[in-house]
Amino acid sequence: MLGGIRDILLISTPRDRPQFENLLGDGGKWGINMSYAVQPEPRGIAQALIIGEPFLANEGCALVLGDNLFYGQNLAETLQRIAGKTRGATVLAYRVANPEAYGVIEFDSAGNATGMQEKPAKPRSNYAVTGLYFYDHNAPTIARNLRPSGRNELEITDLNLEYLKRGELRVERLGRGIAWLDTGTHGSLLQASVFIETIEQRQGLKIACPEEVAFRMNYIDREALAKLASEFPNSSYGEYLRQIAIEI
Repeated sequence: MLGGIRDILLISTPRDRPQFENLLGDGGKWGINMSYAVQPEPRGIAQALIIGEPFLANEGCALVLGDNLFYGQNLAETLQRIAGKTRGATVLAYRVANPEAYGVIEFDSAGNATGMQEKPAKPRSNYAVTGLYFYDHNAPTIARNLRPSGRNELEITDLNLEYLKRGELRVERLGRGIAWLDTGTHGSLLQASVFIETIEQRQGLKIACPEEVAFRMNYIDREALAKLASEFPNSSYGEYLRQIAIEI
């Protein structure tokens, strides 16, 4: 939503899909269009592009993993700028202290990306590839032609390497003003929870509040936001939305 993308496909397991549909609906109340699909079995992140090909209808896309959290100043502007590109792919790189736990981008002396390694024993940089990727309309075709890895999955790193081989991969380094948290483990989920709580308590602002995002992005108007706030009576969340709705 922050990237200016209003048509969203959520891919989940067959078991989880009904819960997501019940929670999010068609997205209309936020001024977006939500669709749903399932990944029957874990066959890799790149398979999402194949599953989503009918939805994409030969258009570019952004692919984001559900356990990734991004927060920071000017993030929306950065995402909108990247989403506006119509050719090639863009990955977001973030400096980490333990690059051996991630997919790592290699750079030459001029700062150009030259390769990627998945969880290397001896990382050649401290920049990890985050779980947010932007692709042009060729991504599903490229994904379909990937060879499954040793764990029988279509690896997103292989997809990115193909774009790099074609000279069509851009790397956007996220600066120190941006926080990226991968919540794929119990420990990292706890870290993310504490981070969110600290920011929200300190600033009095909500993070990842879909109603507020929809309003700030002009997907819905002030009247619609006030109506959404009324769905949460006698709650701090509803009061927060009401305050946003009456702001000048």
